[in-house]
Amino acid sequence: MKMYAYYYKQVIECLCVFFPMTGIVIVCISLLICIGCHKTQDSNSSQTTMSAHYVGREACRSCHDDIYALYTGSDHDLAMDYATDATVLGDFNNASFHHLGMTSAFYKRDGKYFVFTEGHGGKFQEFTIKYTFGVRPLQQYLVEFPDGRVQTLPLCWDTRSKEQGGQRWFHIYNKERIRPDDILYWTRISQNWNYMCAECHSTNLKKNYNASADRYNTTWSEIDVSCEACHGPGSGHVAWAKAEASGEDVWDDADMGLLIRLKDEEDAEVTWVFDKKLATYKPSNPRRKQKQVEMCARCHSRRGVISEDYVHGKPLLDTHYPQVLDENLYYPDGQIRDEVYEYGSFLQSKMYQAGIVCTDCHDAHSTRRRKEGNELCYSCHQPEKYGSSEHHFHKMDSLGSQCIECHMPSRTYMVVDPRRDHSFRVPRPDLSIKLDVPNGCNNCHADKSPAWAAEHFAKWYGQPKTGKHYGEIFRDASRGMPGADADLSRLAEGSQHSPMVRATAVFLLRNYPCESTVLTLRKMLQAANPLIRSEAVTALDILTPNDRLPFLLPVLQDQVRLVRTLAARSLGAVPSDILSKSALQQRDAAIKEYEESQMLNADYPAAHMNLGNLCMDRGEYDRAAASYKKAIEIEPVFIPGYINLADVYRAQNQDEKGMGILLHALGIAPESAPAHHAMGLLMIRTGEHKKAFYYLRKAAILVPENARYSYVYGVTLNSLGMSGLAVSVLRRALNRNPYDRDLMVSLATIHRDRGEFGRALRYAVKLIRNYPDNKDYRQLEQQLIALAARQGVKSEGKD
Repeated sequence: MKMYAYYYKQVIECLCVFFPMTGIVIVCISLLICIGCHKTQDSNSSQTTMSAHYVGREACRSCHDDIYALYTGSDHDLAMDYATDATVLGDFNNASFHHLGMTSAFYKRDGKYFVFTEGHGGKFQEFTIKYTFGVRPLQQYLVEFPDGRVQTLPLCWDTRSKEQGGQRWFHIYNKERIRPDDILYWTRISQNWNYMCAECHSTNLKKNYNASADRYNTTWSEIDVSCEACHGPGSGHVAWAKAEASGEDVWDDADMGLLIRLKDEEDAEVTWVFDKKLATYKPSNPRRKQKQVEMCARCHSRRGVISEDYVHGKPLLDTHYPQVLDENLYYPDGQIRDEVYEYGSFLQSKMYQAGIVCTDCHDAHSTRRRKEGNELCYSCHQPEKYGSSEHHFHKMDSLGSQCIECHMPSRTYMVVDPRRDHSFRVPRPDLSIKLDVPNGCNNCHADKSPAWAAEHFAKWYGQPKTGKHYGEIFRDASRGMPGADADLSRLAEGSQHSPMVRATAVFLLRNYPCESTVLTLRKMLQAANPLIRSEAVTALDILTPNDRLPFLLPVLQDQVRLVRTLAARSLGAVPSDILSKSALQQRDAAIKEYEESQMLNADYPAAHMNLGNLCMDRGEYDRAAASYKKAIEIEPVFIPGYINLADVYRAQNQDEKGMGILLHALGIAPESAPAHHAMGLLMIRTGEHKKAFYYLRKAAILVPENARYSYVYGVTLNSLGMSGLAVSVLRRALNRNPYDRDLMVSLATIHRDRGEFGRALRYAVKLIRNYPDNKDYRQLEQQLIALAARQGVKSEGKD
């Protein structure tokens, strides 16, 4: 199951877009939310897709018995199954499991499997195990409820051997107590199989959620990941095979009746060329089998679903939205942090850029590696060079001599599941020093420092290449460091880095709302890679809706669904009277599709949040309120729904209603910083400044790293006549966020108003140094210079 654990908690808190002293809007950025959908596809593909249907694996077996044998028992074959004596691996022989004061029991009765454990509201009750989920190194168990929803139990069976620490029950969140009112609790939407997991564990899955009845009728062609999950519906290929067997002329069908040829015809023309300098074999065509990589990425990536109309062989971004190297998911240098699977890492790698694909290392049917250990790497990399101690500087046959320990470090998820980083990177202990990221050297030598590892690395291999690593640029940009925008633009516009790195650079440009950024984003709208184009569309939110129009109106015709629907959403608030008749029709048709696609995930609260946000942008307050209320109805602990509903009432001058909503939210989640902050802003609007002080202070204490919370709290303190305390709060916030403009401006103006012109000038000078083109900051500096001159003081170097 896709256990989005800690990142999920962060997403639920969401990204706050603030309107200081007026209101607050929460924008859901969950990767699992549908963005939109567009029905356009070429007619031949559409006809083929409609005519093809799923036939099941047994139809393949008569011709492909050897492949069938490889597939049987594979991870794909065992991805999901009915709970039977043949499939259940856990101990249900009246076993018990104790976890943080709770005892669950596992047993059988009349051939069925049961668990007695915490259920809805924390009440212990009996549940029937309907399905098994996965097999190595753990097996999970699914419970089906009368309304068709299937939930994933947090109690898992460790399928490893006893010698490896397995053959035991464990909790998926290990020693963390997940209470019934936590959104990660197993009966809630975050652990719902229909929405969270199902697409990637069964073949031809259709969620079939009925929003009006609040019921699921989820279906599949085959319960596990079978032949047609990768090859597409096989009826056309079966017909082709029968025609060929009967002697008919079938050679005009180069695709053999398949929607996607995973054995590309171009592969016959590919040769493996030996690079003498690198002592490595490379494919002669670096563009080979790109469809295969994208087909695998449908499930082996951190992504959202934008349409169920998946067509094998079509671009991934027609139906899915892969996440870029977000700092909550990846370390700044691109190493895996959260559970992100393989695609985002692999797209960073030199192997991907050289044309290596998944099946060069993995057998597609057994899902096993083609060879084990270093022998797999030696398929391309000459062992005389890369297998020698002169290369790895470790004893032969030691752990340090294994390629993957240095170049594919692992990270453990779901308590017992170590997964390798597929970016195939060179260890960089020097980056560990700069960026506080892990490295392959210290993963083994945990008792040593990164400086120790960097010293040895430099002695063996020399200093790393000069110039900033993209991880350094991403770290600087995420902090808003001045000048990083130029580095981001160079990354985005250059061709030497992978599309994933370039798309991340575009994503981070939103932190720099200036003219040069807009120029770069305009270029990136024309990029060949749709992931880059999609990030350029969303980054243009730095402009007002009307200012985005000339950039995004042509993008409504983009060939890739994700790109054009993101553009439609971004233009949703553009007034109709400034659009031409054709542009209006095009925009509104796409908006309608966007709304319909959100309803694809109508079982999930953030889908209704997205619809509510669209309505808010368009001034449709009643529709917005209805959407936010629906989000709360679906998941009563979904705090962003309450905050945005209160903001609707702010827009309608009904803050008294908003106050009741926010008080209810704080009753549910008394430690929610966004809810406290929203309540503080409401109190400011209603003139209750002392009460505002309490709520704003609480938000700033709960999340001290949030510059906006501290800024609003500090400004409020100053307005209440507590300027000294305000300065203290703002200075602490500036220490954590040294490039935040609002913090520096507020400190400059408060010191000015206190008559401390030298201290005020210090912040103005820093603003000019960081943002030399800002006329307002220069005007503030000149004012302070004049005031300081009258007082006979200079800018103070230290505060």
